[in-house]
Amino acid sequence: MKPSSLAMAMALFFLPLALIFQSLYLVNGHFVVETGSIKVLSPVNLISKHDGAIGNFGVPDYGGYIVGSVVYPDKKTTGCEPFDGDKTFKSRSPRPIVVLLERGGCYFALKVWNAQQAGAAAVLVMDSVQEPLVTMDSPEESNDADGYIEKINIPSALIDKAFGDSLKEAFKNHEDVVVKLDWRESIPHPDKRVEYEFWTNSNDECGARCDEQMDFVKNFKGHAQILEKGGYTLFTPHYITWYCPLAFILSSQCKSQCINHGRYCAPDPERNFGEGYQGKDVVLENLRQLCVHRVANESNRSWVWWDFVTDFHLRCSMKEKRYSKECAEDVMKSLDLPIEKIEKCMGDPQADEDNQVLKVEQEVQVGRGARGDVTILPTLVINNIQYRGKLERKAVLKAICAGFKETADPPICLNEDLETNECLERNGGCWHNKHSNITACRDTFRGRVCECPVVNGVQYRGDGYSKCDAFGPARCSIDNGGCWAETNHGLTFSACSNSDLSGCQCPSGFHGDGQKCEDVDECKEKSACQCEGCSCKNTWGGYDCKCRGDLLYIKEQDTCIERHGSKFAWFITFVVLAAVAGAGLAGYIFYKYRLRSYMDSEIMAIMSQYMPLDNQNGRVQTMEAEPLRQGSV
Repeated sequence: MKPSSLAMAMALFFLPLALIFQSLYLVNGHFVVETGSIKVLSPVNLISKHDGAIGNFGVPDYGGYIVGSVVYPDKKTTGCEPFDGDKTFKSRSPRPIVVLLERGGCYFALKVWNAQQAGAAAVLVMDSVQEPLVTMDSPEESNDADGYIEKINIPSALIDKAFGDSLKEAFKNHEDVVVKLDWRESIPHPDKRVEYEFWTNSNDECGARCDEQMDFVKNFKGHAQILEKGGYTLFTPHYITWYCPLAFILSSQCKSQCINHGRYCAPDPERNFGEGYQGKDVVLENLRQLCVHRVANESNRSWVWWDFVTDFHLRCSMKEKRYSKECAEDVMKSLDLPIEKIEKCMGDPQADEDNQVLKVEQEVQVGRGARGDVTILPTLVINNIQYRGKLERKAVLKAICAGFKETADPPICLNEDLETNECLERNGGCWHNKHSNITACRDTFRGRVCECPVVNGVQYRGDGYSKCDAFGPARCSIDNGGCWAETNHGLTFSACSNSDLSGCQCPSGFHGDGQKCEDVDECKEKSACQCEGCSCKNTWGGYDCKCRGDLLYIKEQDTCIERHGSKFAWFITFVVLAAVAGAGLAGYIFYKYRLRSYMDSEIMAIMSQYMPLDNQNGRVQTMEAEPLRQGSV
């Protein structure tokens, strides 16, 4: 072999190997096993709580739980062969069946598929040795000739050997082994917004994995955009990149698969360096799609990424030889995306320097905290926890909805396809006013909460379980504020008063606690109509009191007075009124006299100021000597 041919062969061998080594490094660096809670409810001696590693196939019931009876098969305990008959497994109770199988002999997914076919609602696979839990993954596409992986729609989990042995032993002893598989805390739900990221690839020639992720993007796009436009979620797309080892940067293979001098690489789509598309074509398109999201996010249109990726896949497929920059620009134009800004975001792929966008991608690819490293595609991460299970629209939406804080679920999470309304059965055990059909039960994605409601602006207060009382000035407008009220003989009395913000108090004429009021018999209790010679008759909410003879009853003083006064009394009244009238008339005459005298003196003073100086003294003396005649003004 010539040296050049040897070098090429070594490059072809070592480059993929280097990529594999990096992946292995990432796996060994930080891999997190996502778990769900498994609680044994019976028998009593086994009551305990354990972790189960969630299988990376099927449909984990994120946000929910299953209570079922454990069944261990008499034969075919590994589940590698189909079980005899349809719906083989039967429990000793009407609860769902949780099949316990042993590890080994075949793929995890095949065990779960066979159990599902035999009637299992969930599967627990017990480890063969006592060791830390691992994630049960699905086999490669070449080993799924029947396509059973996509047909698995039940949850599964791997449990440790000791726990599995205890369940198996109890079942063999004919005990009813009941377990609760709980995924409600598998995804954190700290606040009103869910943050999730999707690791994908623009390459559509990578087989079943590529088809799976593109089908998911197309099917989930509508839900994703609703959540994003409503501000319920923060979505970030990511793309895995690798690097070329320093020794091979100048090789033709590295140049065809990498940009920026070997810093960012992707495998050749056709796995043939001599024809078709190159790995660097994939890296550039991945970079473009990242920048589409960044630029769209700057204009508050982050959801446009879903439209671009979907349209690019339909219009610019590798299979149709349209996977190109020109086709991508046509898609951007149709979506009114600024091409120049996106090109600026992408930078120079030929430069011997870091690309700031792809550098961030390589950094976040390494796991931190509760999230493990991202090593396979596609990968979905929700609230920093890697999603496990089938990448299917309904299953993923359910997992995202499990990430919202209780009672903060958006409407899309409460549709009939996702949740079960626990308030329908016995009102969820919450407070309920049957008369006005007001309830404290509030349906949520995870179940229900008992929370006193607000109805037509009226706030109810209480524990939500046994008591909710109306509060505020308008409380009496709804079911009389929860207080007593009754109508009788055309009269209505109520124990609710809008002047009080809370509480119920029986009105005058009734006694009770406000929830129930009874008429007070004032006559019998002698609390009214006690005047001499009076007769008392009780009425609903009051009483009638009659005085003897022609006397008039005054209720406030509980006394009787004369209905008609005597002649002497009328005379005295007349005299008093006449005296008052005479005094008023005399006062009026005196007032008029004093007013006229005052006006006369004022007029004389004014006239004296305008008299001639030579006559002023004489005139004044004359005026002083002669009294002012009537009408001389």
